[in-house]
Amino acid sequence: MPLAVYLVEDVEIIRDSLIEALEDLAGARIVATAQDEAGALAWLRRHPSAWKLAVIDLFLTQGSGIGVLKAIANRGADQHAVVLTNYATADIRQRCMNAGANRVFDKSTQLEEFLDYCRGLA
Repeated sequence: MPLAVYLVEDVEIIRDSLIEALEDLAGARIVATAQDEAGALAWLRRHPSAWKLAVIDLFLTQGSGIGVLKAIANRGADQHAVVLTNYATADIRQRCMNAGANRVFDKSTQLEEFLDYCRGLA
């Protein structure tokens, strides 16, 4: 069964590339996407168990990925949340982990590691 992924990314070209990579290289199925914190939270409230992996960008057009992480901090044991960002400094990584992220990946240097992580969950 494909890994059910919920993707929160505001940049369309990055979102489309991630969808293609996740589906083709990690055997995932994208169940929904959001571009901002409010949209992400609304979908998550309506579909609390429809996903197994949430992939979250930090800096969104409105709101932030930290708010999304905090909202799903009490998710099911079989649900994972990762941050995929261009700003993976030590401080940002720690803030994400404190907010409930399982892992934090740098978009520019850790894409293969991110995909390996996704394949491991599938």
